[in-house]
Amino acid sequence: MDIPVVDFAAWSLRNRNISDEPIHTVKEQLESAFTQVGFVFLKNTGITQEEVDRIMAVSKTFFLQPEEVKIPFRRDSFDVNPNHGWVRLEVERLNPSCPEDLKESFNVTSISPDIKWPSGAAEDFQETQTSFFRRCRQLSLRVLRAMALSLSLDPQVFLSAHRLIGDEGNGTTLRSLYYPSVDHDKVKERQLRCGEHSDYGSITLLFSSSGGLQVRRRSGEFIDVPYVPGAVLVNVADLMQRWTADRFVSVVHRVRLPPVGDSSTRQSVVFFVHPDDDALITCCDGSNKYPPVTGGAYLEERFKASYGAK
Repeated sequence: MDIPVVDFAAWSLRNRNISDEPIHTVKEQLESAFTQVGFVFLKNTGITQEEVDRIMAVSKTFFLQPEEVKIPFRRDSFDVNPNHGWVRLEVERLNPSCPEDLKESFNVTSISPDIKWPSGAAEDFQETQTSFFRRCRQLSLRVLRAMALSLSLDPQVFLSAHRLIGDEGNGTTLRSLYYPSVDHDKVKERQLRCGEHSDYGSITLLFSSSGGLQVRRRSGEFIDVPYVPGAVLVNVADLMQRWTADRFVSVVHRVRLPPVGDSSTRQSVVFFVHPDDDALITCCDGSNKYPPVTGGAYLEERFKASYGAK
């Protein structure tokens, strides 16, 4: 299972105005990738490597601070946005049948200036995170438009359900992840840096600093995803598979442990795109393969599985 690389230059963020006309090849490539593999690398998106390096550097500064500095910003500390904030090491388990994941993260679900943000050593944290959030929002809407066109749908089928990204009423999350070095003598049985899972919402954009991600073939075997500098890895998430009545496929993936003796750390930045909380998701082919569900209700159900058994 090779993950295709698609040139997205026709719809790059460098282009202020885009047209649906010149991307017939892109539409065909995306349709093939998302129906057969569930993943695609996009190059020439307009998001630069310098932007990715900057958010990773600022995020790492925050993660390397003492825990007492990070606790005031922990997830569940923000009444209006309960998913916003820091998640400490070994709290989340994306595979509920396995031990907690060996990672920590910071979730940005709101870019409101009213949210409390880290400062001090991470002085540019708010500006960098919110700026990157906006860039990912722009790119994700262009990808959703292209995905709709690849299915011969009116782009508004997807776009109208994502109007509130970055505001209250939408669960889209920019997540900075830090995987510290692993002491294999202390690793629990079946513990991973990130447990086997599929993503929850519409699509996911992934920016990583190295390898380590693995995707599951239909045979059940996990294969390594190559690191492609400068490219964005985009995958279909569960609600999009449901939305397209299984035309697009959401694939299980994980982050493996490094080999014994490898003390390297790992970073990634992920943009999890979700429909608006009140958007009613029904099969876009008109079938009743899945019952209607709102974006907010579906996301809440999935969060309970990941965080409910701490």
